[in-house]
Amino acid sequence: MELNAWLYILLVIAGFAAGFINTLAGSGSLLTLPLLIFMGLPANIANGTNRIGVLLQSLVATRQFKKKKIFEWKEGICLTISATIGSFIGAAFAINLNDEVMNKIIGGLLIFMFFLLIYKPERWLKPQQGEIKTKPTIIQILVFLGIGFYGGFLQAGVGYFLLAGLVFGAGFDLLKANALKALMVSVFTLAALAVFIYNNQVDYWLGLLLGIGNMSGAWVASHVAIKKGNNFIRWFMLVTVLVFAIKLLFF
Repeated sequence: MELNAWLYILLVIAGFAAGFINTLAGSGSLLTLPLLIFMGLPANIANGTNRIGVLLQSLVATRQFKKKKIFEWKEGICLTISATIGSFIGAAFAINLNDEVMNKIIGGLLIFMFFLLIYKPERWLKPQQGEIKTKPTIIQILVFLGIGFYGGFLQAGVGYFLLAGLVFGAGFDLLKANALKALMVSVFTLAALAVFIYNNQVDYWLGLLLGIGNMSGAWVASHVAIKKGNNFIRWFMLVTVLVFAIKLLFF
């Protein structure tokens, strides 16, 4: 079998792992982005191509969570719109990307997220009564605008920050937060992908191969999340956020 064929198979496998990790936590793109670059894509085109897999995985996860009635459309629509606007702007800034600086920034943010996961674990496991609102506050809108900007700019690690915003900022438990995260990522990734397509920074063949793996991983992870519940998701997040933070900061 030729080397290219093995790389294509590896891309699907990496996509599966990324789809699984992204659906339960975040930072799965830290597996797929380096592989796309290794396969010969410039960093900005790899960044755009990666969005195809992210979009497809998020659509699959959203469908599975909605099928099990984990969330209602009205619960996430306002914050999704805010994040989508931020994503569109962030993608416009991502045409020229400094990988080294961004790796350090993401690594630092993930370390912060690790300690946030340890802090008051009950906040991650139970919804906070009185905090869940159909109409979000101005602060919540601005927070998700910022998270969307980051998601449009780089994507890697945005799942953690969406979960933190949904749990601490909006009062959802982890299972529902994961479902709403999938919805948000579906919508704002579509906006970001449009920017990359407009700037001819997408490799469709590699993106679709990646998407096959991403969708499969998302399908499995959504079933695991529903079956295992909040505590499993929190521990999965703790492990993955620490591993990816160490990778970015020290390797």
